[in-house]
Order: sequence, then C-alpha cells, then structure tokens
Amino acid sequence: MISGDSIVALSSGRLPAGVAVLRISGPQTRFVIETIAGGMVKERVAVLRKFRAPDGGVLDSGLVFFFPGPASFTGEDVGELHVHGGRAVVARMLETIAGFEGVRHAEPGEFTRRAFLNGKLDLVETEALADLVNAETEAQRRFAIQNADGVQSDLYTGWRRRLIHARAMIEAEIDFADEDDVPGSVSDTVWSDVKALTGEIDRHVAGFHAAEIIRDGFEVVILGAPNAGKSSLFNTLARRDAAIVTDEPGTTRDLLEVVLDLNGLRVRLTDTAGLREAPGKVEAIGIEKARAKADRADLLLVLEDILAPKGIGQVPATAPLLRVGTKRDLLDGPAIEDASSRYDLVISTVDGTGVEALLAEIGHRAAGAAGHAGDILPSRLRHVELLGEANRHLLRATDNGAAGQELRAEELRLAADRLGRIVGTIDVEDMLDVIFGQFCIGK
Repeated sequence: MISGDSIVALSSGRLPAGVAVLRISGPQTRFVIETIAGGMVKERVAVLRKFRAPDGGVLDSGLVFFFPGPASFTGEDVGELHVHGGRAVVARMLETIAGFEGVRHAEPGEFTRRAFLNGKLDLVETEALADLVNAETEAQRRFAIQNADGVQSDLYTGWRRRLIHARAMIEAEIDFADEDDVPGSVSDTVWSDVKALTGEIDRHVAGFHAAEIIRDGFEVVILGAPNAGKSSLFNTLARRDAAIVTDEPGTTRDLLEVVLDLNGLRVRLTDTAGLREAPGKVEAIGIEKARAKADRADLLLVLEDILAPKGIGQVPATAPLLRVGTKRDLLDGPAIEDASSRYDLVISTVDGTGVEALLAEIGHRAAGAAGHAGDILPSRLRHVELLGEANRHLLRATDNGAAGQELRAEELRLAADRLGRIVGTIDVEDMLDVIFGQFCIGK
C-alpha cells in the first residue's frame, strides 16, 4: 500500500541539538529532495548540500539521504535531511517542506504505521520497536532488540503454521479418506501435536511476569514500624533526600517511589508509611496504601530497628521477603553477631555498612525473576489474552473427541486465527490507532 500523501516530521531528539533529522516519506519525497537540495542525490549515500526554499532563499546546509521504496523503512520513498538543530532552523525547514502540495505533518507513529501497512514490519515487531525507543535499561534494550529482530513473531507464526497444517490434515482425512495419498488415519499424530502445542503455549504465557519485570520494573516495597529506618534507607538507595526523615512516628504517610538501575534491570523501590496499631485517621490511609502496595510487590524489605524492634502484624505472604535489621552502627561486637543471626541482612545508613550487600541481593532477586536473557517471552498483555483464547480453542478441540472431526477442525481454525491476530496477519484494524499512538511524532 502506497499512501496518496507524503508526511514529514522531526525524527531526532529534543531541540536545541547539534544536529536535527527531518524525515519525509511518500510519493512526493523525490520531488521535495530535488527542490530543496538543488537536484537529485545518489541513492543511499550521504551528500552535503545547501538547502533552499522553492523561492531560492537559503534555509540551511547539511546532509541529505534518499532511500527509494520499497527498500526503505516505510516501504515508500524516504528522505532524510540532517540540519543544524536550532529551533528556528527546524521550524523553517518543516514549514517549507509541509508547504509542498501533497505533503503534511506526520501524526504520532505514522512512519511505523506505514511500514506495517506496507509489510515491512508485523505488529509484534512494531511493538518491539516502541519498546526499543522507550528502553531505559540494558535489559529493556536487549529484550526489545530480540523481539524487533522477529524472534517472537517467528514463534507465533510457527505455531500458526502447525495449526494450519493440522487442520488441513484433519480436513483431508474427512474429505478424502478413501484416497491412496491420504494416510489411513492422521488423527492420532495431529491431536498429539496439538496437545503438545497447548503445553508450549502455557509455558510461554507463564513467562509474562518476567517480561513485565523487564519492561516495567521489579517491584520492591519497604515495610516496617515507624522509625525503623525505612525512609533513611530509601534516601540512601535513591542517593538523594526523596523522603522526609524525622524521629516523629507517622512522618511518611504516602507512597514514595524511585527507580533504580541494578545491573541493567529496572527496579522500582517504594517507601511506605510505618505500620502500627491505632494510627491517626490520615496515617491509617497511608498504612492501608502500604499494605495494598505490598500485596503487588515482587520483593518485600521488612525493616526492624535492632535496638527497639516492633511488630508490624501480618506480612503479605504472596511475595518473598528480606528481613533487614537497621541501625547497626549503634551496636557493639557481641550484639552485631546476635543481630546477624536474627536477620537476613544487618545495615546502617549512617556509615553505609551492609547497604551494598542489600543492593546486590535485590539485584540478584530481580535478575532471577526476569529470567534468562535469551528467553522468548510474551511482551504485551494483548499477546497473553490472545494466546489464552487460542489455548481454550485447542483444549476444546483435543478434549472433545465426541464432537466430530468437523467441529474440532473449526476449533483449530479459531486458534490459528488468534495467533494471526498477534502478529497482525488478520483482523487488526481496530488495534492500529492504539498501538501506533504510543510512538513519537517522527517515528
């Protein structure tokens, strides 16, 4: 599909900058390049030119590229102008280019959307490209690169081919059972493979939480009684005074969050209100929020003042926890040994003792939850939902032998349909605005 109009946008970072990249895509690209750059340039080669408006006025000078379709990112003719990154320069260049007949400013994600519609990317690769643009940690970058290279798409496409083959064999047996070139009974082999596929899909879906940790972060929540040292630890790990620290109980009443990068993994650390009996009305709201946050955590740090330990009641059992003794700097030799036997870690935010060990343990737990770097994981909730629907159809096909081969073959068709929707081979028009709307304008 080649669009009727052409689009232009700033495709580089925030201005001002040393260099700004303006991207053009569509049927008018060649004419725009020839006009502004004073003649056509060699394909796929950087050429230094002076850029002029149609009236001959000089706009700027810089590098120009031309990538003819269909061998381009969007599948259409694509041009790039590398200009000086001043706001006035970029604004004048964009105004001039959009002034050509048939050229307009691009909408968010429109370059990538054209690439999808022209068969240059599938939906999973498109989503991976968005993840790559937004990646903040090394783990996010690796995960996005792997999926952008088509590993995830290949998995889903392979599963779909197996289902299409299985359905074809079942229907061949139904229609041509008396023909010599159709095996006498293919059912056992087909349904055995379909059952194996349901197990593969289940194991794949089980990895979604690991993918969430890579993309959204490993959730670590600090719990403890008032004055257990929660906010002091939070500030130490954040390396700034993000939380107010006083001796007055109930100082922290709302959730405070900071994002850490531990060994390339995103870790979200949350400070919470001190847990105690009979709090004030406002403090009680903070405690309720703390317990709700703890229910969704991947790891709990339960802090306790070694010199004045206080209970905090029931700790959520859904997440693993580390029991951390605080204020180690106030202990002497024998007391330190005793504390070390009662807690997983003993720390001091005053002299830094034990803090690096705590960070290392959090990083180790996060890496374990994120899985191996080469694992193929479902990267979106919509993938999980469609995979779940596919498996329900497969289970109905394999568990209902009394339904007849025709109905069971239809279940295979519906399962293959769900897998096709993940990569965008069928019936995806209603998803496109949502998916491409998450991109920046120039992508």
